[in-house]
Amino acid sequence: MSLMNVELKKRQIVWFSIITVLIIISVGLNIIIGSVHIPFSEVYQIVLEHETTSTKGFIIWNIRISRALAAVIGGAFLSVSGLLLQVFFRNPIVGPFILGISSGATLMVSFVMLTTITLGCTFLSPFITTLAAFAGACATMVIVLSIATRVKSGITLLIVGLMMGYLCHAVTSVLVAFAEKEKIKGFVLWQLGSFSGIQWNEIQMMLIFGGIILLLIYGLSKPLNAFLLGEEYASSMGVNIKLFRILILLCACALAAMVTAVAGPVAFIGLAVPHMARLCFNTSNNHVLVPGSILLGAVITSLCDFIARMALTPVELPLSAITAFFGAPIVLSLLLKRRVSI
Repeated sequence: MSLMNVELKKRQIVWFSIITVLIIISVGLNIIIGSVHIPFSEVYQIVLEHETTSTKGFIIWNIRISRALAAVIGGAFLSVSGLLLQVFFRNPIVGPFILGISSGATLMVSFVMLTTITLGCTFLSPFITTLAAFAGACATMVIVLSIATRVKSGITLLIVGLMMGYLCHAVTSVLVAFAEKEKIKGFVLWQLGSFSGIQWNEIQMMLIFGGIILLLIYGLSKPLNAFLLGEEYASSMGVNIKLFRILILLCACALAAMVTAVAGPVAFIGLAVPHMARLCFNTSNNHVLVPGSILLGAVITSLCDFIARMALTPVELPLSAITAFFGAPIVLSLLLKRRVSI
């Protein structure tokens, strides 16, 4: 192993260690600090004894811990979804929100939340909203992909994604206009993007299905690396291109849809975090980038959620507003750096 590779390995280990510590700190902050003051000694005791019967125990376990875990999981899913889409299009300025995938998921969730499509089967929630979000994400991705195969320009791809987002938003607005007032209020709050009110069964669902997808994606790291070098090279390495393309898109859409279903549309995490992971770990090797994006997405989203909760407490800011402040400058810098090639 060359000296350069040794230095790179050390750098990556250092970054993995730093990000892991930051995740522990951010989760701890989200559990300890809130609008209701609970001394650290009481928080520690409640967590240690898994005490949920008292008011403070309910706040810690069913509001703060569940939300903290949901932010970590959601950030990881969105980051890996963005990474897969960037590998698929071989373009670092695409992501689930930019390409309209989150908007498509939002549209289908609006059908569930603003109409009687659930037929009163509330016991199926959150599965109905998750399936609806997945269907909307996949449908939008198919449309964008069909156009992207005909047009090679990166700018055109961005425009297509934005137009799909506008179209989905237009249909959603029509649904809102005809919906009942009670349903509109819940949908508007959901559309702002927030991990508040997350239930433990939703977290379990995300951990089971999302965990399987993440393991599958990590197992596909070698084909992903080959795919980065071109479809012909990947095919020569024994990769079934048609099946692999479908698998990448399904995994990316499923991860983004799960987060959108439970937390609403969350912008820029899927676009910005994979690029940050490349800069931190100084590599395009997906064996490193997949776990790196998982951890980095978790800590960024967790910190953004903390800021959204506490910046103007007791008023809670929309999560997408905070992630936009974080992600928009990165998007602009990417566009400026690639102004010649796209």
